[in-house]
Amino acid sequence: MGFLDILFGGGKKKVSKETAETRGDHMPDLNIPVDEKFTIHFKQNGGKFIYCDSDNEVSRAIQNIVTENNWENEPFFVLNERLAQKFSKEPISFTDNARQSEVFFTTCEHLIAQNGSILVCSNQLLEKKVNELPSNVVVFATTSQLVESIGEGLKTIKKKYGQKIPANITTLKHFKATAENSDDFLTYGSSTKNLYLLLLEDL
Repeated sequence: MGFLDILFGGGKKKVSKETAETRGDHMPDLNIPVDEKFTIHFKQNGGKFIYCDSDNEVSRAIQNIVTENNWENEPFFVLNERLAQKFSKEPISFTDNARQSEVFFTTCEHLIAQNGSILVCSNQLLEKKVNELPSNVVVFATTSQLVESIGEGLKTIKKKYGQKIPANITTLKHFKATAENSDDFLTYGSSTKNLYLLLLEDL
């Protein structure tokens, strides 16, 4: 299967073309699996989704993204040292200075099926606001991070971190120039991003 097929909905996690195209933005949520619901809403937000069922597929996807965007000489801005170590063998370099990069490479806390957004916090952003990040974002996540709603994601964060709840909790949601800013308080200070999601099957 070609890269563009994977990028625009190929692979194992296929969503019915009719379902994706005939659903309006304000129609009630369909009674479908959380992964398919996330995929529908994420693409409606303008995100670029790449499903991977192995680390080798993740590696190939990164290489294709770099080639597609001519980022061979573009260091990726990374705030997570463990993420940089995990991908240290890829044909990319890293920097901890946002001004030296056009690409932010990060993990996330959860993927929100309800609206196709990506929940992040100070573990990924430190103290930075979304509008302070490079305009291109590559997110590495796993299928176990999928949750139905923001409320469920916040509840899971509280359970995971206990009394040490991270700060700067927000969502990445706007992935195309025509996307309208949301009144959702979690998207305060957000800005439109060109976003790729590398989703690794781990269930």
